[in-house]
Amino acid sequence: MKLAVEVIGWAGALLILGAYALLSAGRLKAKSLAYHLMNILGALGFVVNSGWNGALPSAALNVIWIGIGTYALFQRRRRHGRAELEAE
Repeated sequence: MKLAVEVIGWAGALLILGAYALLSAGRLKAKSLAYHLMNILGALGFVVNSGWNGALPSAALNVIWIGIGTYALFQRRRRHGRAELEAE
């Protein structure tokens, strides 16, 4: 189980770093579905890892990170509709 938790944590780190790198390189837009999903899934990996390891401040931060990303997706869907969300 410990190995799985570590792999999940590292996958989360790669997703968040990848999202930031792609955004910085101009390959992703800050409001894109891919950017938000990478951040949400990456933060979820950090929640699993930090929660398992008892790092509660990190777990709490990443729960908030997930909330922000989820809120942004709902706002985006409300503004642009489902068709545009699925087009990206």
